[in-house]
Amino acid sequence: MNIEDSIEVSVNTEYLAEQSIPEEDRFVFAYHIRIHNSGDNGATLRSRHWFIADGNADVQEVQGEGVVGEQPTIEPGETYRYSSGSVLRTKVGSMRGYYVMQADDGTLFHATIPVFTLSAPNALN
Repeated sequence: MNIEDSIEVSVNTEYLAEQSIPEEDRFVFAYHIRIHNSGDNGATLRSRHWFIADGNADVQEVQGEGVVGEQPTIEPGETYRYSSGSVLRTKVGSMRGYYVMQADDGTLFHATIPVFTLSAPNALN
């Protein structure tokens, strides 16, 4: 297995009604990330690169070091979890991106964050 395939990213989302103000086009979402290393070598998450699209097809690009103030090293067989959030102007949107990871041997590679939907309740019915 190559190193890119050894980092598995999965996401769960939730709509935060108590922080949202729909009449002001403010829809707040939390996302909970799980990063699992199924490979034979450790890898450190160095940076993130997100593409955040709202229902109007407006795309915001966000880059930065680490996640939630950390640059975790994920050893073989280990899982790292964190939560963050996003604010959209529409009740439906999506996110996708990648993490820049560094293998124990110094090799840099991308771990894909699969596209996921952000949706207020009943928005897709």
